[in-house]
Amino acid sequence: MSCIVIFITSVLAHTGPILNGWVDLIEGVQMSDCEVDPLRPLAPFLKIDASGKPYLEGLKCTACGEVLAVGGRRACPKCAAIGALVPIRLAERGRLYTYTVVHRSMPGVATPFVAALVDLDGGGAIKGNLIGLESDAIRFEMPVRVQFETLIAAGERTARHVRHYFTAAAGGCEAKG
Repeated sequence: MSCIVIFITSVLAHTGPILNGWVDLIEGVQMSDCEVDPLRPLAPFLKIDASGKPYLEGLKCTACGEVLAVGGRRACPKCAAIGALVPIRLAERGRLYTYTVVHRSMPGVATPFVAALVDLDGGGAIKGNLIGLESDAIRFEMPVRVQFETLIAAGERTARHVRHYFTAAAGGCEAKG
């Protein structure tokens, strides 16, 4: 008896480089009587809200307004205020700051893929893979959108993980002028 029926498509066909054989994308899940583990974020800045929706969490300085995408700080790097950083939900849209097309990587990682750094609307910058575009269509400052996907590790039946990646936002590859 199976607790979960999973329709799996390889992540490599959809989102680029991931260690071959390690994760598969859950396209659809039907659950019977057994429990499924809660989503586990693959990065410390990924969070899951009460409704189960993933989001990006950053920090905002209450003293100067600086927004950071990476947590774990005691003081604001802009104004040095101690204890003034509070968690905030970061935007899911931004602009491509810089990128590189990776042609050589660790064994088992499919190449080429696009590693990107995105300036998020409202502040903060975050790294991730940019997918769904040919490298000649990518432009600096192009609008991008954060997407999330649920993964299941090979050999695990109920452990679900979530990760983020970037895609071109509506308006596509138009560079900001």
